[in-house]
Amino acid sequence: MRRASPTGTGTPAEPGRRWTVTGIAGAAAGAAVVGFGGLYAAALLLAGEDIAVGTKVRGVSIGGMSRDEALRTLDRELGPAAAAPVALRVGERTERADPAALGLSLDSGATVDRAARTGSGPLTVIGRLFASGDPDVRPVVRLDEKAARGSLDGIAKAAGVEAREGSVAFEKGRAKAVAPVTGIAVDVDGALAALRAGHPLAGTEPLALPVRRTEPKVGRQETDRALKEFAEPAMSAPVTLAVAGRNITVSPAVLSKHLSLKDDGGGRLAPGLDAKALLADPALAGPLRQAAPRPAEARLRLDGTGRVTVTEEGRAGRQVTERALSAAVLPLLTGTGAAARTGEVATEAAAPRLSKDTVEQLGIKEKVSSFTVRFEPAAYRTTNIGRAAELIDGSLVLPDETWSFNRTVGERTKENGFVDGLIINNGQYEKAAGGGVSAVATTVFNAMFFAGVKPVEYGAHSFYIERYPEGREATVAWGSLDLRFANDSGKALYIQAEATDTSITITFLGTKKYEEIRADQGPRTNIKQPAVRNGSGPKCEPQSPLEGFDVAVDRVFVQGGQEVKRETMKTRYTPRDSVTCAA
Repeated sequence: MRRASPTGTGTPAEPGRRWTVTGIAGAAAGAAVVGFGGLYAAALLLAGEDIAVGTKVRGVSIGGMSRDEALRTLDRELGPAAAAPVALRVGERTERADPAALGLSLDSGATVDRAARTGSGPLTVIGRLFASGDPDVRPVVRLDEKAARGSLDGIAKAAGVEAREGSVAFEKGRAKAVAPVTGIAVDVDGALAALRAGHPLAGTEPLALPVRRTEPKVGRQETDRALKEFAEPAMSAPVTLAVAGRNITVSPAVLSKHLSLKDDGGGRLAPGLDAKALLADPALAGPLRQAAPRPAEARLRLDGTGRVTVTEEGRAGRQVTERALSAAVLPLLTGTGAAARTGEVATEAAAPRLSKDTVEQLGIKEKVSSFTVRFEPAAYRTTNIGRAAELIDGSLVLPDETWSFNRTVGERTKENGFVDGLIINNGQYEKAAGGGVSAVATTVFNAMFFAGVKPVEYGAHSFYIERYPEGREATVAWGSLDLRFANDSGKALYIQAEATDTSITITFLGTKKYEEIRADQGPRTNIKQPAVRNGSGPKCEPQSPLEGFDVAVDRVFVQGGQEVKRETMKTRYTPRDSVTCAA
């Protein structure tokens, strides 16, 4: 009787051998190993070289190459791209940087090693027999962190944007919104991480660097509100101030110089007025003096022994305070119509600062300095120099105060008592209001120089004028150039100004801080010759030629017979061209 086969095939079993489940599994595994090995061997035969067939690095084929061949190929094909500038995006801005400066470099050797490892595993090799695509290996890029950080710090400074609050600007009688700006700062540590993850061969898109953003507290909505509710109404028309029964009109152009809108701390723009500056503005200061005369300071003179005496006692006056001016002006700025933009400004009594009782207290006891400039007589000079002297005479400058020629004398207009005369404009004489006043400015400058007080603002004439000392003269121009000094003598200064038809004298009374002040003038240097020019028109004035030059003057401070300080003032004069005027 035949025995059935364990396999169910009807074939008799081998004598003495029994089949078990484990045996069956082992036999199957063995067959699989033989099959796997055959596939792996077939794949290796297909690859044949160090770099598996079909391997690419950033699209560059290195499959089937030896390591040396692959290395040369990568250097040739990817080297230029690796050295090309890297595009970095910082917010909305794109910067370009040298990879070497960023510490980035392509490591071709390591890339070849990675390619070899990537294609050498049994599963990878066998998988290539059945895969439809080729493997693309990521290039190895090195990062020098120290170099990268230094370069990123520079990029952060160049590309960063400082946050700016929204605001409203006033200028020349107009108001305009200033848009807020979001602050952008490069996160350098985060940027380093981005460079490690990215590399110059990663693609054509800029590498976005992480940034920190600072949003402004005052946004567009608030600037629009402030513009509509305050700024535009404020600039829509003049305001009229009633002071001691007299009306003073203040134009939007004047107001715009002293108005502001600032964050109140809660993101809301609140209006503000620089009342101190508005009070000093010549457009208001002059009319205020007429409407509410300020206190008259005591008049001083030197007696025959050189002592300071009071020749006329001071008188009380009225004044407008900063608080009163702000309280009157701000509510008027949003009004509509003349009546709604007119308001009264309160005044209060004010005593003179200088009187018989305060002369000694203020330290006004002797002549500190005096200087005289002489000039050729001319009707316009006599008028203009005399008027400027009249306005300066009696000025009191307390310790640490700054005296201003333009603020004291005011604009040189016919309404202020000045007439047309010769001035220098663009290196040439021409007629304009206030001509000749520079003689007064030069005299004040020299009195200041020899008093030893601190110059704050001054400027010489463009070319040299023979009647003035070289390097020790000054000119003034309304709205562009002032003559200012700070009284750092520690005591008050009283300024006397006396003019004749041919001279102007300025004297400072106070207390000498130094025993003597000397002028030490150097030679002319950098000499340049004048040109010849022809002019025409009603403003043309003929002028004689004079060379241009540089000169330095030292102000020497003497105490106890010894030099204790020296200051150098340098002046450059342009040539004074020869000018003839066509008939």
